[in-house]
Amino acid sequence: MQLEIERYELAEGPAYRFELERRDFFKLLGGGIVLLLAMPGSAQESGGGRRGGAVPQEVSAWMHIGEDSRVTFFTGKVEVGQNIRTSLTQAVAEELHTWPSLIQLTMADTDLTPYDMGTFGSRTTPTMAPQLRHVAASAREWLIELAAAEWKVDPKAVHIADGKVLTDGKSASFGELAKGKNLVRTVGHDAVAKPMGESLPKVGARSIVTGAHRYTSDVKRPGMVYGRMLRPPAFEAKLISADTKAAGQIPGVQVVQDGGFIGVVGPERGALTEAIEAIHAEWTTVAQPSSKELFTYLKANVHEGRAPQPNAALDEALLNADHKCEATYTVAYIAHVPLEPRAAVAEWNGGKLTVWTGTQVPFGVRDELAEAFQVPKTSVRVIVPDTGSGYGGKHTGECAIEAARLAKAAGKPVKLAWTREEEFTWAYFRPAGVIDIRAGARKDGTLSAWDFHNYNSGG
Repeated sequence: MQLEIERYELAEGPAYRFELERRDFFKLLGGGIVLLLAMPGSAQESGGGRRGGAVPQEVSAWMHIGEDSRVTFFTGKVEVGQNIRTSLTQAVAEELHTWPSLIQLTMADTDLTPYDMGTFGSRTTPTMAPQLRHVAASAREWLIELAAAEWKVDPKAVHIADGKVLTDGKSASFGELAKGKNLVRTVGHDAVAKPMGESLPKVGARSIVTGAHRYTSDVKRPGMVYGRMLRPPAFEAKLISADTKAAGQIPGVQVVQDGGFIGVVGPERGALTEAIEAIHAEWTTVAQPSSKELFTYLKANVHEGRAPQPNAALDEALLNADHKCEATYTVAYIAHVPLEPRAAVAEWNGGKLTVWTGTQVPFGVRDELAEAFQVPKTSVRVIVPDTGSGYGGKHTGECAIEAARLAKAAGKPVKLAWTREEEFTWAYFRPAGVIDIRAGARKDGTLSAWDFHNYNSGG
């Protein structure tokens, strides 16, 4: 998959810079059967840039069949309300001819799941679903082979139905076939996947509608405290000085400062609001264009070499056109406004950092954290609980980095949840832009001139 032009947000740089092999499957999962899906060498998911990462050549998706017959599939994709937890569960259940209730999907955990570039562009169904289906189809054929070998019958006489492997007079559950085994098999794409069947009820629907479903903001860790950030008064503001003495005297509150990064942590959220208000900070600010000035500013500040150049042939074609059309289109800065504002829980354990956060790009956020704290990627684990929407805006890791920085200073796990005001002010925005178009056509409808200029909109 090539990186889509519309995914310009993935090229965003890290939010902060501070002054500062293969898995043992059975140790992790217990006995049973593990399948790995081999992928040809390609840049399919690498994406390049800071969010790039080498695709594991021997594994791109894998599964585990336990001795209890439960089947666990692993994917780096994220559930952000688009219901892929259900659609992917259905895909593998159909291939294995087993009940969906026996399928567990482990998603978006950088220590457990294969590398994935991110969840965006409606790519899960056309790219991830076929991978998991091939793994499940291969598992189906392997289970048949194992049963046939144990029963000393022709594999053609064995089939799978309702989560059991069957032949004349004999049957076994998946767990019974997996019992006492530590088997690993790497498969290709040879197994034939079957067409999708009927729709499956939403996985976990009851917990969602009853409020029992857990999101990042619901995560609790032993000894956890809460965090709050001091925000500057304007974009690109620079801190001159900060008097944090009064804030630090509030019972239970600890002030964290690293250059222009200032936050507070404590056991009570209410005290944090008081502490932030008690900090007296001075900033230098840079004048920014107003909404009325914005589009003129964008046209006047084009990168050198990208500005429109004189074109005599074009001007002549427009002059001689029988029909002329001219229009200007403007695009405002647009907030993505996810239903769930950004949130993160960060915990340091020795040199290992674990962060629970809502993001569409868990491996990208892992890389940001590793870069910010100057630690190996293997020392960072990002876990993404099901997330309350993203709309293309939850790809950056600023909230995760803030929580991790506060947790490092506090020596305790820290939960940081942005307010709706912070989300509207400091989260990622789709870029504003201006598009100027001039066109000319002959009487017969033939286009004779086309002049198109895009200032800042999109990639």
